[in-house]
Amino acid sequence: MTVRPPRPKGPPLTAMRAFEAAARLGGFVAAAEELNVTAGAVSQHIKALEGWAGVALFHRSAQGVALTEAGRSLQPSFRSAFDALADATHALRNLSAQVEIHIAALPSVAQLWLPPRLGRIRNQFPELKFSVTAMERPPSLRRDLFDLTLFFGQPGEGDTTIPLADDMITPVAAPTLAASIRQAEDLAEATRLQDRTWEQDWPNWCAATQTPMDDPTKGPGYSLYSLAVEEAKSGAGVLMGHLCLIETALHSGALVPLGLGTIPTGRALILTLPAAKSRRPVLEEIADFLKT
Repeated sequence: MTVRPPRPKGPPLTAMRAFEAAARLGGFVAAAEELNVTAGAVSQHIKALEGWAGVALFHRSAQGVALTEAGRSLQPSFRSAFDALADATHALRNLSAQVEIHIAALPSVAQLWLPPRLGRIRNQFPELKFSVTAMERPPSLRRDLFDLTLFFGQPGEGDTTIPLADDMITPVAAPTLAASIRQAEDLAEATRLQDRTWEQDWPNWCAATQTPMDDPTKGPGYSLYSLAVEEAKSGAGVLMGHLCLIETALHSGALVPLGLGTIPTGRALILTLPAAKSRRPVLEEIADFLKT
């Protein structure tokens, strides 16, 4: 008769993943965002892991969480293990003959900058499928199964980041409204549309151009830049235009610059690729296409 004795069970993989993410990112909330679960779920997973091991891995306080000495000692091996698992997952996925390119992008980029280019890319690469996920923060290309990301940031060095366009801003409006704004004093009296993602656009522009304004942040607010663009096109107010995002509206004449000064934000639209070992070969061609 076959003997099948019970074997000791290890902790759940989800609990170990929650610990690794929380340890690497410095908190349960950040880990929850990366893992697409709630902070409460991350907390419960880590409690289960601590219960299995019989040791506390995090100090908990009203100010947040911090690794215990035991947690710090485990972090390097957990990070290495999940890095290796991520590498293996990428390698397995890249063996598939059915190629789907997964793009993560800032919502404004996904809604305004990417669509006309994505149409041209599909024509250039008809054998590929593309999917786009709008996100507020860049995902980890080491851990997540995205093929490239499009976010604003500081240009870096190396072969994984490619600057696509400098982020230049200037006030813009619908033609009829723009015609009534001829100088800075007119702008101070106009309705100014405020994007909540870049709340410092108006103050920074006023400071750089030495334009006096009592409260640059006063005006209707929008959680999505694309909504603010549509409102500006309808004549609802003046928008601080990010030129690389509103190029379609500028080319069509739906929005026009007021001619009161253009400044750089210090950021650029950045295309980021995975490390070469995790990268599909076709991504090099796609990146070159997006640079044009």
